[in-house]
Amino acid sequence: MKYLLTLFFAAVLLFAGCSKQEKQEKNQAEDIKMLKEQIAKFIPTEIKYDASTLDERQKIVIEKLYRASKIMDEIFLDQVYSKNEEIKKELVEKAKTDEKAKLQLELFNIMFGPFNRLEHNAPFIGTEKKPLGANFYPEDMTKKEFEQWIKDHPGDEKAFTSIVTIIRRKNGGLTAIPYSEYYKDKLTEAAKYLREAAEYADNPSLKKYLLSRADAFLSNDYYQSDMDWMDLKDNAIEITIGPYEVYEDALFNYKASFESFLTIKDTDASNKLKVFAGYLKDMEQHLPIPDKYKNTGRGTESPIVVVNEVFSAGDTKAGVQTLAFNLPNDERVRKVKGSKKVMLKNLNEAKFEKLLKPIAEIVLDPEQLKYVTFDGFFNHTLMHEMSHGIGPGYITVNGRKTEVKKELMETYSTIEECKADILGMYNNIFMIDKGVYPKSFAKETWVTFLAGTFRSVRFGINEAHGGGNAIIYNFLLEKGGYEYDEATQKVKVNFDKIYPALKELANKVLMIEAKGDYKGAKDLIAKYAVNSPSMEILREKLSGLPVDIKPVFEIEKMYK
Repeated sequence: MKYLLTLFFAAVLLFAGCSKQEKQEKNQAEDIKMLKEQIAKFIPTEIKYDASTLDERQKIVIEKLYRASKIMDEIFLDQVYSKNEEIKKELVEKAKTDEKAKLQLELFNIMFGPFNRLEHNAPFIGTEKKPLGANFYPEDMTKKEFEQWIKDHPGDEKAFTSIVTIIRRKNGGLTAIPYSEYYKDKLTEAAKYLREAAEYADNPSLKKYLLSRADAFLSNDYYQSDMDWMDLKDNAIEITIGPYEVYEDALFNYKASFESFLTIKDTDASNKLKVFAGYLKDMEQHLPIPDKYKNTGRGTESPIVVVNEVFSAGDTKAGVQTLAFNLPNDERVRKVKGSKKVMLKNLNEAKFEKLLKPIAEIVLDPEQLKYVTFDGFFNHTLMHEMSHGIGPGYITVNGRKTEVKKELMETYSTIEECKADILGMYNNIFMIDKGVYPKSFAKETWVTFLAGTFRSVRFGINEAHGGGNAIIYNFLLEKGGYEYDEATQKVKVNFDKIYPALKELANKVLMIEAKGDYKGAKDLIAKYAVNSPSMEILREKLSGLPVDIKPVFEIEKMYK
């Protein structure tokens, strides 16, 4: 009997062991499948480096700037999450023998961390949630603690809300550490490469910018180098490098992330767009808000540069790739100089062909597909960036001089991206009224943007661009500017209702910024930045398509 019982328990244990192993293998297989699906959302796209247009000295400049840009990747990785370097080091070692770790590393590199930017930053490694303040603040610090500290120590407010300081704990309290101190070693190395590039830069304006930006990395004062960046002219190489956008700081939108765009200028395309720069003041005057809220004192310089990207780094490379940008964000510089719009032509072409056209064929009413054009896509991107340069910047709230971004805090990025997309369409129609575009371009403007909405919301509604587009889609759907057909599961533009509905939304969003209305921003986001029923249905129909491109930079093969 004892013998039979022993055999019985041995069999039970063996079966339990097999079941546990089978479960582990099943979980492993499911994890690998999930990782492959997430990676497949980013279609590899070669970004070529055409050196034929450059002389030998310019090629050396490009190499030095590439090496400086790689350091922006390193700094941004640290800014995203305090454990990133530790996690990456472990993944690199495991990936040598483990398929799951190899896939995790690939997705980690796309996302700059263990959090899926397309899935509301859900972790795909471990279970820890991404801190709202990324690594800009102590992970256990609350908004209330930060705000209370400033209230109790008003002399710290400027340093604490600066875009170029890190907040850390010290002696039981909080302290602000300048980027130049916190990232001293890496910024010193980056500054060295910029100075070396300057030695080979024959263009005086490029040389001046590289030297002043190198100084800024070590002084933490970016004002002069931003001014010098605005004055770049007659150069084949365009470089934008440093701390700029505040999207990563979801706690307050105070802290700037490091990034770099290394590009070569398309002179012919840039010259064609110069006409738009002259309309910036007219666009400000045309805004659908009372005159007292219009920003007529802002600088009116508005250079527009069309470039082809050679390499990107840091914040701009994480997850979804940037199509264009409007910088600098420093309101002091904008007041004097305005802002510069930079259009990344080769990325626009890639995204239109590989992403927007396939999306349009699935979500749009077939009768309106003919209005989806590259001009509609590219010109909206241009007007989006120009529209960042108009509207409220410095504002007065209860007699206090302040800035829109400081008043709107963590809602700012979503509201500002929403504003720029609304005004992108609004100002394209304005350009038709001015005779710059033909009247037939209106339908291309409306329909191409509608298709592009579903490209953006697939980035995640928690992300600033996706959230801004969700607000626009749901508001215009509510007002009849968009119409969804439940039978065909297609959406279309109502050309009679779209403009008044858009104008109403433009007024609403601009007045939130003009008044620094934090509650109004929160309420608008809560009501409209949501997965409405039709949006959810249409997004689900797109699940088999890639969400964005994954750049494969040719220059990385040259300088390993």
